[in-house]
This record gives sequence, structure tokens and C-alpha cells, in this order.
Amino acid sequence: MAGLLCGTKRKQQVSDLHEEGKNAINAPLLPSGTDIHPEDTLLEENAERIMLDPTSRENPKFKDLLKVLIDWINSELEEERIIVKDLEEDCYDGQVLQKLFEKLSGRKLNVAEVTQSEIGQKQKLQTVLEAVNDVLRPHGWTVEWSVDSIHSKNLVAIIYLLVALAMHFQAPIRLPEHVSVQVVVVKKREGILQTALMTKELTSTTEMMMGRFERDAFDTLLDHAPDKLNVVKTSLITFVNKHLNKLNLEVTELESQFADGVYLILLMGLLEDYFVPLYNFFLTPESFEQKVHNVAFAFELMQEGGLKKPKARPEDVVNLNLKSTLRVLYNLFTNYKTSA
Repeated sequence: MAGLLCGTKRKQQVSDLHEEGKNAINAPLLPSGTDIHPEDTLLEENAERIMLDPTSRENPKFKDLLKVLIDWINSELEEERIIVKDLEEDCYDGQVLQKLFEKLSGRKLNVAEVTQSEIGQKQKLQTVLEAVNDVLRPHGWTVEWSVDSIHSKNLVAIIYLLVALAMHFQAPIRLPEHVSVQVVVVKKREGILQTALMTKELTSTTEMMMGRFERDAFDTLLDHAPDKLNVVKTSLITFVNKHLNKLNLEVTELESQFADGVYLILLMGLLEDYFVPLYNFFLTPESFEQKVHNVAFAFELMQEGGLKKPKARPEDVVNLNLKSTLRVLYNLFTNYKTSA
């Protein structure tokens, strides 16, 4: 009798599941072309679920964001021999997020190494996310993730979390800016499933995401007077070549020719009238790390010369961020424009 009752209950649950799925699929607010699976719509009263609209998955900038995040995680966790291929499938149980946070923060979390059960996975996620939130909240990050959203493989929530970690810990990566996606929001009100389409902004600008809310002349220039950009670039090229020509060097393209830090270092030596020993930097850098070392060393030379610490990160310059490179060079221009 007990077995019969359990079987009947399971059949009823399956029936309810498919019925709710049918209601959701037929709901008038559902965006056309969106495929919602029945298991995504078995919700408690007043609950909601957010799913990525399939069309957004094909967005080139979104794909680029996924690749950058995956490559970054794999680089950080290389020593752990962890390889992430799919953010939804590899991050939901908390294992990768635990290792990533521990590596970035240098803090060891008291959690079980391997958890197979759903309860164990959620307990691990709870511990990991509490630690993450304690670090991020004081710096103004809005928590757009939860244990349930991460464990249910909500890709939007996972990306929000990873972007926040990358920006807070100043990851040496360049996230694509202004990446937005469409999401389907399914809500249950008075037993009826309602659906709607919303836009979610996953990334803004690098400066905004890193909390650099003060705007300067280059923000205004690029946002409101991009036609004057070439005038500024021409002035800066003339300035740097005036000095680099002494070494028979010439710059024609600001964004790429300063990315490895070599010209920046040589320029500082020329501006301050000293020779920079070659053992202090990589004259022909090959790896990303060597280029970052060079740019960071150039920044040190600038500060030793009495300049303020550059707003840009060395990684920003290496990653060909034009605005960051312009800021660095313009700072040199304003301080050394009268130099012979």
C-alpha cells in the first residue's frame, strides 16, 4: 500500500510538473522563440526563476565574455589541475568557486573538499558565497547571486559573481565592456505562471566596475567628442617621438606600441635623463607577465619622478586599453612637455 501511494504521488508530481510547463509555454507574456523546459517552471507561490534567452547566447560580446572568464579561471587554478569548460556545469556545485576564491583572497575556507549530495553542495556554496559577500559588499558590489541561483545553474548569476571577483581582485584580464543579455523571468502568482523579458547588464566600463567613478577629460573626450581623439593622439605621438627619436625609435600607433612597456621605460629614462639598466626589465618581452612587469616598472619610475600613481593598471595597458594608455601618456605630456 505504501509503495502504491508513493507511486501515485510521484505520478501526480510529474503531472503537475508538465501542466505547469504547458502553462508557461503557452503564457501570453512569453517571448517568442524561447524554449522553457517544464522543470524550470515548477515554482512555489510568489517564487521566480530567471533564464537566459537563447538569442543572447549567440551574441559575440557575450561569447567573448564567457571565453575571457573561463580562460581566467583556468589560468588561476592551473596549479590545482582544474579545467573549466562550461561555467554552468562546472561552477554550480561550489568546488570551482571555492578554489577560485581561496586563490584570489589567500584565505582558506572550512568546507568539505568533495560533496556529491545536493545538500552538501548547497552547504558548501553557502559558506563560499558568505565569504565572497563579506569581501565584496563593503566595496559597493550589489549581490546579484544566491545559493539557489548558482546551484540551479543560472548562468547570469554565475557571470555576475565572476565579474565582481575579477574586478575586485584586479584580475589581469580585459573584460568586454557593455555586455547585456535578455533574460526570461518566470514568476508564479496565485497559481499562474507569468513570464516577461528583461535586459540585464553584465558589464559596464572597466572604470565603473572597478569603482573608479570619478570621470576625467578622457571620459568626456571619448564619450562626447570622439572626433577630437585623433587630434589628441597626434599631439601625444609628436611628444613621445620628440624624445624616442634620440634612440632612433618612432611611434606611429599609441595603443599597441606601448603595450609591452619597453617604450614607456625608455621614455621615462629620456625624460628624466638617466640610463635604465637592461637587467631591470625585459627588452623583448614574450609573455603577458613579462609585459605587465615592464609596465609596472615604468609606473614605478614615474612615481619616483614625482608623478602621481597612474589611474590605469599595468594590465589595462598590456591589454591594449586605449583610454588607459592615453591617460598614462597624457600625464607624461603635461609634466614634461617643456623638456628638451
